[in-house]
Amino acid sequence: MCIASLWALCAIIVTGASVRLTGSGLGCTQWPTCNDGNIVAPLEYHPMIEFVNRLVTGVVSIAVIVAVAGSLIRQPRRRDLTRWSLALVAGVVAQILIGAVVVMSDLEYSMVALHFLVSMVLVAAAVVLVNRAGIPDDEPLSRPWPTWAKALVGGCVAVLLSGPLVSSAGPHPGALEGVAHDGKDLVLKRLPIDLVWVARLHSVTVWIFVLGIVAVAWRHRRSDDPMHRPLVDLLVVAVAQGAIGYTQYFTGVPALLVGIHVLGATLLWVMTLRVAQVAATAGDTVAARPATALVT
Repeated sequence: MCIASLWALCAIIVTGASVRLTGSGLGCTQWPTCNDGNIVAPLEYHPMIEFVNRLVTGVVSIAVIVAVAGSLIRQPRRRDLTRWSLALVAGVVAQILIGAVVVMSDLEYSMVALHFLVSMVLVAAAVVLVNRAGIPDDEPLSRPWPTWAKALVGGCVAVLLSGPLVSSAGPHPGALEGVAHDGKDLVLKRLPIDLVWVARLHSVTVWIFVLGIVAVAWRHRRSDDPMHRPLVDLLVVAVAQGAIGYTQYFTGVPALLVGIHVLGATLLWVMTLRVAQVAATAGDTVAARPATALVT
């Protein structure tokens, strides 16, 4: 169920993006109900899009609760698994409350960005939980990341932080402007910075991150190195994500490509954390080799 929780958390990020990209962000104008005090949305396009996203939140909640139950009934019980699973519960509750604020604030761009970033924190906790669940009980749990792994994770964090800035200044505010909402025509605020320059800033962070991956992958280029395959997988995802980003920028930022880009960002984060977790388990094998082995 740890893996199920991870993929459910990834799914909610993508469905949440679909709400914004289809202009359905206020399809349900109330919280926790949808419209007119009804919990279930009417059979209309925008309300149903947002309602389905709320249903996915329910699926995430169930998966997380099952993960907690599994950590509690497991024998022998491990405190680390219990703590991380309970952290997921706390995070999901926080996300539900943030989602309520998003609706009540008429999709304030800062709250939407926060909603996305907290989701990424939850994904990180789920990745750690999955990794720890696979460690035998008789092995040590304290596994620090090597410096280069910390640098890669930091680079990916920079990419994830700069990405929402582009979205907040971009052409997809999340709902249909001019539609009456709470007795007034809805006007959605966007981040008051130039889209071109913030996109360039995001691009720079991506290029630095990709170059970092290439440098580390070169050090671990031997096929028998346990870090080789995770790093190659991460590099493939990063290059594909960059290609999607440039394509969407030069094609007018179509909603479908933005949604794929959000999915790519989620996978990029998971793959980066996977590299860090494998590095902690395998150790920095290249650093442990003789210097002559590094040039052969």
